[in-house]
Amino acid sequence: MQGKVVLVTGGARRIGRAIALDLASHGAQVAVHYRSSEQEARATASEAQGKEFQADLSDISQIARLFGQVHDHFGRLDYLVNNAAVYFKTPLLETTEQQWDQLHDANLKAVYFCTQAAARVMLQQGGGRIVNLSSMGALRPWSGYAPYNASKAGVAHLTRSLAKELAPTITVNSVAPGVIEFSDEHEPEVKRMIESTPLRRHGTGEEVAEAVRFFLDGPGFVTGQVLAVDGGLTLKT
Repeated sequence: MQGKVVLVTGGARRIGRAIALDLASHGAQVAVHYRSSEQEARATASEAQGKEFQADLSDISQIARLFGQVHDHFGRLDYLVNNAAVYFKTPLLETTEQQWDQLHDANLKAVYFCTQAAARVMLQQGGGRIVNLSSMGALRPWSGYAPYNASKAGVAHLTRSLAKELAPTITVNSVAPGVIEFSDEHEPEVKRMIESTPLRRHGTGEEVAEAVRFFLDGPGFVTGQVLAVDGGLTLKT
């Protein structure tokens, strides 16, 4: 990955930060996108020896600006990691249109139009790789999270669709994390999911980052795949 340029959306915190730091440690030049977490983005970019960039990905004009700024700064774009997302509970009888739109704008619409912007650059360069972060919610429904589940299932299917459309020049794959935690203090609902996980623990941001790096720096003969990084939780019936 030495010298390759990668844009990580939502790269300031949590899983995005772990991905940005992992790719930087393997030689990539990292563009760290953020929407509102400016201080965290600057800290992550500094540690990764990269550069932070702000944009609201629900606004297509800001997506265009973001990719223009990244290209102006680095001169190219080899990899895109569509990590930015929002997550909150939405019981059916309480869900508002605004909540539905917020989840789908951030989790699905942004992935599509960021991929569009990246593909325009990568096709001119002659190649590239894209990894979309979906979710275990894309593979196994959670009660009370239907709009989130639908948005992430959309990401998984979008991955397959765009892998066909962008072949043979660009590969498109997806990583679907399970329970990924950044402390050992868990809400009861999360504790129950961890207890149900065959490996009997939660995953880490670093483990998700390793899976992302596999798709970016591993075999070039892999595209359209969704890899669950979930400790086996999707195996449970």
